[in-house]
Amino acid sequence: MTDDAWHPAQYDRFRTERERPVHDLVKLLRPAPGGRVVDLGCGTGRYTSLVHDHVGAAESVGIDTSARMLEQSVDHASDDIRFVRGDIADLDGHWDVVFANASLQWLPDHDRLLPRLAEHLRPGGQLAFQVPANFDHRSHTVADDVGREFGLEPLDRAVGATSPARYAEILWASGFRDLDVSMRIYGVDMARTGDVFEWVSGSLLTRFESRLGAARFDEFTSVYRQRLLDALHDPASTEPYYYAFPRILCCGRLSA
Repeated sequence: MTDDAWHPAQYDRFRTERERPVHDLVKLLRPAPGGRVVDLGCGTGRYTSLVHDHVGAAESVGIDTSARMLEQSVDHASDDIRFVRGDIADLDGHWDVVFANASLQWLPDHDRLLPRLAEHLRPGGQLAFQVPANFDHRSHTVADDVGREFGLEPLDRAVGATSPARYAEILWASGFRDLDVSMRIYGVDMARTGDVFEWVSGSLLTRFESRLGAARFDEFTSVYRQRLLDALHDPASTEPYYYAFPRILCCGRLSA
């Protein structure tokens, strides 16, 4: 099996569509001139510099587990922005902004995770994150069904059962105020139904690849793609498809 199944080019295939919630999330952040920013699950680092500039930070650090993604971060590094390989769960230090774009969904138990992140914020610090909320879509449920046939237990997606209201409650109990929590639908107009497979190949399916290894993953994707197209009622992938993608955006600030 491979530990790093992320493919930057595949992930970036729908860059424009994936960037829409990022820009909306960044807008929720207040300026933090001279502050420290950490970007959890920074990927290629493309958005780390965006957050850095928006808040006026003096120092920003992007953290990701994928060496493949971090290889692309060199284009976004500078004297004030650096990138390191590491696990979100091992975060240390104290920061003025903790930012996480489509990464926290890979970690379980957000009732405990969010208070832990709050402990790494300075007084007045901000936490901003967004997570997908489409775990009941057939792109995901079919993947789990096929995964079981390949001997895999469903991926842990506890976040899929967490509502915006529950996130607001957790954040408030963790000491955050000035909360801005919402669910927004970022619809993607796809030229054909098969593009749903291409979309999840750059995100969801990486976890199956890391657990199955190359040979079995090829078998998995062959079965999964056709099963998905059948479930979406377009087995030949000849029709356009609207991928209604809900995401939960959260931002809060600790008392100064």
